Amino acid sequence: MKNFQFFPPRLSAVISNSLVILSPVKVSAAFILTGIFPILSFAQTPTLSNLTVSAVLDGYYQSEDRLMTERVKGFGLGETELAFSASIDDMFFGKLTTVFESHDGESEVNVEEAFIQTMALPNGFTLRAGRFLSDIGYLNNQHLHTDAFTSRPSAYRAFLGGHYFDDGLRVSYIAPTDLYWTMGAEAFAGDSLRAEDETGEREFDSTGVYTAFTKIGGDIGIESSWQIGASYLRNENGQLSPEDHDEEGGEDTHAHSASYTGKNTLVADFVYKWAPNGNYKYQHLTLSAEYFRVSDFMLPELHDAHAEEEHENEESNTKDYHQAWYVSGVYQFSPHWSAGLRYGKLDSQLQHDAHFDQQTLKETELSIAWHNSHFSTVRVEFSHQSNVGFESVENDNVITLQYVMAMGAHNAHQF
Repeated sequence: MKNFQFFPPRLSAVISNSLVILSPVKVSAAFILTGIFPILSFAQTPTLSNLTVSAVLDGYYQSEDRLMTERVKGFGLGETELAFSASIDDMFFGKLTTVFESHDGESEVNVEEAFIQTMALPNGFTLRAGRFLSDIGYLNNQHLHTDAFTSRPSAYRAFLGGHYFDDGLRVSYIAPTDLYWTMGAEAFAGDSLRAEDETGEREFDSTGVYTAFTKIGGDIGIESSWQIGASYLRNENGQLSPEDHDEEGGEDTHAHSASYTGKNTLVADFVYKWAPNGNYKYQHLTLSAEYFRVSDFMLPELHDAHAEEEHENEESNTKDYHQAWYVSGVYQFSPHWSAGLRYGKLDSQLQHDAHFDQQTLKETELSIAWHNSHFSTVRVEFSHQSNVGFESVENDNVITLQYVMAMGAHNAHQF
């Protein structure tokens, strides 16, 4: 029985005894192996074979501070991620993502995702419940480590706290059309998008944020693809009151909270991708742009007081909305090198009692990245920020050196 020594000792004994019993009978080798291999499969299959575990390491050095970013001057830990995901059964999928960050010299652990999602609803419908990334805009449903730049555009940092994740419920639908067409709606707690309450006496809605979104996309030949999207976010707790003095100063509002809020936010986005012969591995180009408009950011009593002051001050040119936009181009010109250029502008209003002062932030960013593989990236970024009305940071040039390393299996990236 030496032929069976590659099996574990106890299993070899079982097989040997079985063959001894069967030896008086003419049994084919195929029949014997047919009975043996199910035993081996059962013995070697782990109980949690469908669990996917992944980790992403994000570290950086930054030469200066930037407005409304988690990354600060000096060495730091970016959004380092540990994720678990699995098909729970034939009906549900689940995911847990924890994020490790450093802030003011202290390490913090946050739960970014903890949700379940249906897998077998009919007619293209899907439900998701728990904590997850909202699907508004183009970038928000993507993890930060997938970005081609070290920080999100100022529109995201100002209005969504970098990237908006929350506790809630989503229903989405994929239409049976030739073009890719998806739509959906979400309801969230909305704590990180609340206007600040200095007195602590304001009553907030427990379900404060509602969103609706749609995305349409398709191919142009075999080398190009496109997608356009429109999103709406209604924030029941986003309006400022007269007591919220200097709530929006452009400072670093930690815990991913928005610096500027309002009742209604509209987002439009566009993405175009190109790759020779449709092969993205060696060369590809991505062009993207988004526009945000946040309106109705004053409660009626503050709006009336502001209107009266505006009437008395003829020189004032403040607006009754915030807005921001960016355009971006990223070109991977070889399997190991890519370069990106992004320009963005933020126009916001800073509250002082019942009047508002205009703020403007312009950012230009050039990113050059080296990818040893799909799992490792080293990036250097040169950014220039030019601002008017922000007191905490002067116009400056910033250099950021970053590494992003992925370990283990990782879900496919969004379009």
